[in-house]
Formats: sequence, C-alpha cells, structure tokens
Amino acid sequence: ATSIKLPEDLKKRVARVVKGTDQSAHAFMVEAIRQETERTEKRRRFHADAVAARAEFQRTGLGYALAEVKARYRAKLQGRRTRKPKPRLWPR
Repeated sequence: ATSIKLPEDLKKRVARVVKGTDQSAHAFMVEAIRQETERTEKRRRFHADAVAARAEFQRTGLGYALAEVKARYRAKLQGRRTRKPKPRLWPR
C-alpha cells in the first residue's frame, strides 16, 4: 500500500471536485496519477524519438524539405492524394 500526505488545501479542493459525483476522492486521485503518468511517458517517448531522428539525420544527412511536407499534409487534409516527398541529402 502507498500512502500520500496531501496538503490540507489540496484535500479540500479534491473533495469539492468530487462532491456530487459518484467518484470517491481516492478514485479521483488514482485517475489523476494514471493520466499524469501516461502524459509523462508519452513526453519521454517523444523526446527519445526526436533524439533518435536527429542522430539519424546527423549520420545520414537525409531529410525532408519542410515546405514539401506541409504541402503534402495540406493536400491530405483536403482529401487529395499526394506523393510522399522524397528525402534530400542536406549539407552538414
């Protein structure tokens, strides 16, 4: 079992939030911790992916022109079919 000591003002805020709902203060806090844990895990994966992509670019010099990527996604949002931009060799 885990025990968390909450400041009195936070306890009162949680109690106000759950009042009139079918959710207990405990369930509210468990859900809040679950959501924050997922958000933090996603942020860490995003950062790791960015670091890996940068390393790949540094190693190969291959990348996409931003204008071409934007044009492709604009077209896709409008329901048009487009070709994927081709990677370019960028000067390093």
